[in-house]
Amino acid sequence: MTKIAVLASHNGSGFDTLYNNTKALNISIEILISNNQNSEAIKKAKERSIECYVINSKTDETPDKKIYELIKKKDCSFVFLSGYMKKISSDLTNNFKVINSHPSLLPKYGGKGMYGKFVHEAVIQNNEKISGCTLHYVNEVYDDGEIILQNTVTIDKDETVESLETKVKQQESKTIVDGFKKCLK
Repeated sequence: MTKIAVLASHNGSGFDTLYNNTKALNISIEILISNNQNSEAIKKAKERSIECYVINSKTDETPDKKIYELIKKKDCSFVFLSGYMKKISSDLTNNFKVINSHPSLLPKYGGKGMYGKFVHEAVIQNNEKISGCTLHYVNEVYDDGEIILQNTVTIDKDETVESLETKVKQQESKTIVDGFKKCLK
């Protein structure tokens, strides 16, 4: 069984997907860490009896080091970013397989500040015909790592930011599960 750590800043919809597919993927979510004390993902982890921590510059002088130590202690092979809004340290990218789910077809609409609704706003503003989501490995550059899997959605003429976000989120769950199946072989 593969041990996974999850980093999430807010809702953790990707965390939900992994949790709901632990048996199918033969994984164990060992720990969830958030930088946000009001994170829904923290509440969900507690409800699911998954060890969880809030770690940020207010809780720890060296948050990146603390995160690394906790994940290492849990003997995790993978770290999954489920809407984690902080840059990942090289300690993590050099020692674990770090995977992120991004709400666009990278390399388009990636990079600093490109997350959530901001991605969907830019896609619609640029009159794109398709969008989607990307599961990728994380390196030192925002949204630059090797692509594991992408899935597309068609953009309708009357598409709104909200409707596009819903379409992409629906596709994201499939992408996460299929992408992890590919990585865990």
